[in-house]
Amino acid sequence: MVAAAAEVKLLGMWASPSVRRVEWGLQMKGIEYEYVEEDLANKSAALLRHNPVHKQVPVLLHGDRAVTDSLLILEYIDETWVGRPLLPRDPYRRASARFWAKFAEENCREATKKAFFERGEERSEAIEQLREQLQRLDEELEGKKFFGGVEIGFADLAVGWMAFWLGVSEEVAGFTVVDAKKLPRFAEWMDDFLRVPVIRDNLPPREKTVEFFRYYRDQQLAAAAAAK
Repeated sequence: MVAAAAEVKLLGMWASPSVRRVEWGLQMKGIEYEYVEEDLANKSAALLRHNPVHKQVPVLLHGDRAVTDSLLILEYIDETWVGRPLLPRDPYRRASARFWAKFAEENCREATKKAFFERGEERSEAIEQLREQLQRLDEELEGKKFFGGVEIGFADLAVGWMAFWLGVSEEVAGFTVVDAKKLPRFAEWMDDFLRVPVIRDNLPPREKTVEFFRYYRDQQLAAAAAAK
């Protein structure tokens, strides 16, 4: 069953990796949807009504249902519509996919955030932590093209933000963690992931993204300095 366009809406913001992750999942499933761009500086009544707790994107609207949190949205998509599965059907492999998704979301993203915003010793520690975490992902890819095996799956969509946005973060904040010699499998996975048509065709323009995140970083650092 493929949902009609009027049945599914995605509230998002063009530069958000979490939003793009949901779009990848929707398109992998062949689900028609309406995309609604949100101005996060002037949040819509729909966003505030459907995500009153966090007031953030993405929000998936399916009829009168609202689902928030990008990883939970992916699971909802997988369980609601037939088509290519995102999560493995085997219980062990499904648990493994969820583990690596959680690992990337909680550990890698937090370390990247600190490397992006912090300075001095805290920044150096975050960069080292991120290198160690990427090493674990590199080891997990041994003998596999993707975390999902021969095709991308749930774990790849969860880790996928690093294939594009980690490079953006490195450029904007002036640090380097992805070394193809030290992380050969992970570096190859990044290239392979970005070549998958549904991913390649649903990425924001790189220069515009770099410009946006540079502005965002400057604004956050200025606000932090003013608060001291």
